Amino acid sequence: MSVRELVVLGTASQVPTRHRNHNGYLLRWDGEGILFDPGEGTQRQMLRAGVTAHDLNRICVTHFHGDHSLGLAGVIQRINLDQVPHEITAHYPRSGQHFFERLRYATAYRETVALTEAPVDTDGALALTPAYTLDARRLSHPVESYGYRLTEPDGRRMLPDRLAAHGIKGPDVGRVQREGSLNGVPLDEVSEVRRGQRFAFVMDTRLCEGVHALAEGCDLLVIESTFLDEDETLATDHGHLTAGQAARVARDAGVRHLVLTHFSQRYSDPEEFARQARAAGYAGELTVARDLTRVPVPKRR
Repeated sequence: MSVRELVVLGTASQVPTRHRNHNGYLLRWDGEGILFDPGEGTQRQMLRAGVTAHDLNRICVTHFHGDHSLGLAGVIQRINLDQVPHEITAHYPRSGQHFFERLRYATAYRETVALTEAPVDTDGALALTPAYTLDARRLSHPVESYGYRLTEPDGRRMLPDRLAAHGIKGPDVGRVQREGSLNGVPLDEVSEVRRGQRFAFVMDTRLCEGVHALAEGCDLLVIESTFLDEDETLATDHGHLTAGQAARVARDAGVRHLVLTHFSQRYSDPEEFARQARAAGYAGELTVARDLTRVPVPKRR
């Protein structure tokens, strides 16, 4: 059975706490695993969450601040130690190439795995597979930062009542799907577009065009909300979002499930993030992320 879910490995910003590890997020998308922003301690959090190096196919780093990237060294060495049999691709801002190289070769180890480096230096598509397109958009942070968006291709949903009205049944259903028509009946007459699912990952950033573009129409949006609304000036100065800002982005973009994360250690009550998100008008599904939380991608409409 295919699985589409987000496994939250860590949710702290800058400084880990007793209850929050540095960042780390694994998106399971059918048979693939995409690891986002492996901060310090990610390898241990993977163990606690039941995630193995063999589950990884891509690593996506938004930017090279330590809480989003210091775990790269351990993850890459674990991939090699476990001799993962498939290629793994790493995406990260090209301007941080020297940081990636330092982390990749932080200590001595035996390389056994094909790790393909695919740095990002502009908005647009990074990968096109039968299961999804992976895109990047520039964000607004003191260092170069990119958000990522995964889009499943649209498909077709067969309509039983229309099939029956045209006498199409059994193997003929497959034929009209493959061939586009059957006995003069076009596929459009007996089916409708099934919109592909959409996921976006937005970390350290101020409000900017890239945030809105990444969030538009998402089924699942993972977005930083480092600060509460009363600290909006502080958030802007440091290149971050508040809970209310993140929620308004999700509201305006029609997001179905919003995941808030990347919380400042200054706040002791995580539920205040949820209260401010609701006060901002977001009415969809809402998760205030905790370490080791699993969030399923919403079922197709």
